[in-house]
Amino acid sequence: MAQIPPALIGTTAPVLDGWYTHSQLNALFMSAGFPGDPPEGNKTEKCTRWLRLGNQHIDDPLAAFGRLIAEMMDAEIDPRQPFAWEPQGTPPPDPREKIRAVLVKEGLSYQRGGYIMGAALAGPSKSLGDRIEAEGIPVIEIEYRRALETVERDPEAAITAACSILESVCKTYLEVQNLPLPNKQVLGPLWAATAEHLGLTPKVMADDDLKRILQGLYSIADGIAALRTHEGSAHGRGALKSYRVGPRHARLAVHAAHTMALFVLETWEARKRGGQ
Repeated sequence: MAQIPPALIGTTAPVLDGWYTHSQLNALFMSAGFPGDPPEGNKTEKCTRWLRLGNQHIDDPLAAFGRLIAEMMDAEIDPRQPFAWEPQGTPPPDPREKIRAVLVKEGLSYQRGGYIMGAALAGPSKSLGDRIEAEGIPVIEIEYRRALETVERDPEAAITAACSILESVCKTYLEVQNLPLPNKQVLGPLWAATAEHLGLTPKVMADDDLKRILQGLYSIADGIAALRTHEGSAHGRGALKSYRVGPRHARLAVHAAHTMALFVLETWEARKRGGQ
């Protein structure tokens, strides 16, 4: 998973120093999932050391960084009034703009809610299943947006991430419902088991039009999984492939997987409400 860039650590630490007390920083870092006891030193040193520890010990450091700065970045505050010795009429700069500027230089951006966009993808974090169960569709929208942002510069990684996210949605559903997982926990079997329990198999659908669509979803799941296996970043490429995957192929896979993931979550929610 993506590391917190050194420039971002060096810029963020003094901004956090000026925003929070020692005790507030301790609570903030711990709630964001940073490991260990509070490091020694002044507030800037504490933040710097704790951010570095995150790079060493957290599965997805950049995601934890997003959680860490979310409260500060999303806060609605009145601009500080200039001191008597400062030029009048020009509001002092917002220190958060320093963080945004470094994110841009690193090819990243901050999105409200604590999400860092634009990071290279190697698939979803281990905590994605918990986030899907707790937050549902908003999490999926964020994860697929991250995959789409990777399409142009790394289509293989985008395909890998899109397939892995859909696998996580299906696996989360089966686990929450206390259903047995298939022997092979990859997209094809996971989709088949999820569709079976949600009543999304063609054999139980009376409407011929919907039946055709559901039949197509099985083919799409197989196709996305095969593309990930043969062309995605998770596996070596086959020597006999007649094409090299490009952004358009990756974009197709990401959008298809996104649609299927939303369909699972929306159907799951409808079943909870007693819908069809």
